[in-house]
Amino acid sequence: MGRVPHKRHTQFRQPDGRLYSEQLFSTEGFSNDHTLLYHVHPPTEIIGTDKPVSVAPAIAEEKMLKHRSFEGFRVAPTNDFLESRKAILVNNDCHISLAAPRESMRDYFYKNADADELLFVHEGKGKLLTQYGELAFGYGDYLLIPRGTIYQVQFGTAENRLFIVESFTPIRYPKRYLSRYGQLLEHAPYCERDIRVPQSLRTVDEAGDFLIRTKKKGVLYGLHYAHHPFDVVGWAGCCYPMAFSIHDFEPITGRVHQPPPVHQTFEANNFVVCSFCPRMYDYHPEAVPAPYNHSNIDSDELLYYVDGDFMSRKHVTRGMLTLHPAGIPHGPHPGAVEKSIGKKETGELAVMVDTFHLLMITEEALKIEDPGYTMSWAE
Repeated sequence: MGRVPHKRHTQFRQPDGRLYSEQLFSTEGFSNDHTLLYHVHPPTEIIGTDKPVSVAPAIAEEKMLKHRSFEGFRVAPTNDFLESRKAILVNNDCHISLAAPRESMRDYFYKNADADELLFVHEGKGKLLTQYGELAFGYGDYLLIPRGTIYQVQFGTAENRLFIVESFTPIRYPKRYLSRYGQLLEHAPYCERDIRVPQSLRTVDEAGDFLIRTKKKGVLYGLHYAHHPFDVVGWAGCCYPMAFSIHDFEPITGRVHQPPPVHQTFEANNFVVCSFCPRMYDYHPEAVPAPYNHSNIDSDELLYYVDGDFMSRKHVTRGMLTLHPAGIPHGPHPGAVEKSIGKKETGELAVMVDTFHLLMITEEALKIEDPGYTMSWAE
């Protein structure tokens, strides 16, 4: 996108004869995806720093073995984007947060130096502004932002709800959906044309004092730069933010109930992200549409309810989260199995995160917990 030289690492000059400043944005130590960006000014001109502030989540429970439920919409709206982000469940592979920001980011930019970010937009709309261009977003969008990306979120409404996954390893397409050369295969539930890439690259050549709040190892650093970070005239590569709508996920169905991996949307080391979307139910004449009881022997299962009717559970609310830890079985509520027989379709919409290491519960999570959930199967 934009203007780039014919060959990488060669002279690329501005109209006044000065060189543009080339920046290699790479992952996994120059051994994986990368992008080359071309700046009007060097992206290294730090003119000041602020006192670091700890934003590490406060752990309330490191170990537990019982089903839990949390009311996500009880997280109170907050004006500032970063202050609104409340870590709910965490481990060494990922942090899962909820956010209800009211206002756009105007006075600073943000960079997560540790983690890829996956922002799921439950309510609200707006634009993600980056060095790569703009991504418009709305209800049901996943925004995948590679670690190290400098961005601002510009909301078009004051009513916004986000479900956020921070991953300390790259978030990617599931390997089984890809050809050996990287194309999404025919059996994948989405394809390249469903992926939205940045548009409207706008080069901002401004001098001043530009604050980039940067998170590293649970600490937020304020770094002040002499030029606007969006001074990019062009870029080329395979590492950039993108958007994918959950409404473009094509569910895989069968004659009998399909296992959760058919809903997989993204993967990272030690966890996966799945999308449960409106779909036709199983069509064997004696099929039981309700999910069977199952034991998560190797993974914790977190389900974030977005919209629609959930045949397997009673008393589901929008923004509700259920955590079913590894080691004990879970399944439909009493009466849900019989009630499901004969149903032809479901309108449920949900995001699931399965982690292969246990999730720890934060103090923020305890503030929104439903204490009666653990015994709800005994109703």
